[in-house]
Amino acid sequence: MPVKIRLQRHGKKGKPFYWIVAADARSKRDGKYLEKLGTYNPNINPAEINLDVDGAVQWLQNGAQPTDTARAILSYKGVMLKKHLAGGVSKGALTEEQAEEKFNAWLEEKANKIDAKRSKLSDDKDKEAAAAFAAEKAINEQRIADAAPVVEVVEEATETAETTEEEVKEETIDDVAAQAAEEGAPATKEEE
Repeated sequence: MPVKIRLQRHGKKGKPFYWIVAADARSKRDGKYLEKLGTYNPNINPAEINLDVDGAVQWLQNGAQPTDTARAILSYKGVMLKKHLAGGVSKGALTEEQAEEKFNAWLEEKANKIDAKRSKLSDDKDKEAAAAFAAEKAINEQRIADAAPVVEVVEEATETAETTEEEVKEETIDDVAAQAAEEGAPATKEEE
């Protein structure tokens, strides 16, 4: 029975989540599997991969063939390197301790790269947030500066209108009084 190490899709539409499984090559993609080896979540950056490294190496040594995507994931997690080192141990080129030492050194280097990427992503996110805040603050200050002259103009216009109304009332009263004096009759309320 040909065995494949492949991804089995789970999750919802638009948010995939995969199980890494060893399955018969003739079974359906999301069908029956022989063993679940781990999970793969591509929805976050960097992608989260949980994998049973020793179980995957065991399946590869027994002849399981990974698909292209599964091979990339296995390589990323060091399964292919561990299989290669195990082959060297079986041929006598390395001792078990040397192989473990090389694998652990590789894992530490990989962990440092991942941590550097995570810190760079968080720094970039913080810089973007600070830039957005500064831009918003500048826009608000500009709005306040633009609104200040309008308020002053409105206040001046209101004062001018009040002054004009008072002058018009005084002129009207003076005109009515002058007309009444010319005619010789006292000014009445209707004429005002």
